[in-house]
Amino acid sequence: MSYRFARRPVLSAVLVALALTACTQPSAPSQATRPTRSDNDMLASIQAAGDKEKSVIDVHPLRDPGVASLQDAAQTDLRTGQYDAAAAKLDQALTLSPNSPDLLQERAELAIHLKDYANAEKLARKSWELGPRLGALCARNWKTIAELRLHAGDDAAATTADKWVKQCHVEGVPRY
Repeated sequence: MSYRFARRPVLSAVLVALALTACTQPSAPSQATRPTRSDNDMLASIQAAGDKEKSVIDVHPLRDPGVASLQDAAQTDLRTGQYDAAAAKLDQALTLSPNSPDLLQERAELAIHLKDYANAEKLARKSWELGPRLGALCARNWKTIAELRLHAGDDAAATTADKWVKQCHVEGVPRY
């Protein structure tokens, strides 16, 4: 009889250990089924956030001619798919005007093309900190952060960033 009772605790301990092991296994299927958005989809969403922002406040700082020519050249490179050349030109423009929110946001969007997601988010945040915090640039800043948080799998932070996109809008005075 004593042998029979001695085996049951061992058997139950083994079953409990197996059950705990099964509970702690990572669930790979949920990560595998997560849809990933292409960089072009992310960038289209970012541009759309800025384009549809129709707030009263629209800030356009004066452009330095040297910075403006580098920006224009970078846009040309971007249209032709020369992302590294465009990045080099925007980096040069940022050395001339390091606290330019619009340059920082352009460079953040270009960083997405280059798959440098961590730098893209850092640049978008810095652009927001230095920028007007309202209007189209603000919306692009926060949509960039939201898209990058989604890309990283951080749904909660993406939802929060999307809420900030809405706070970039300021209603105008109705004119009849």
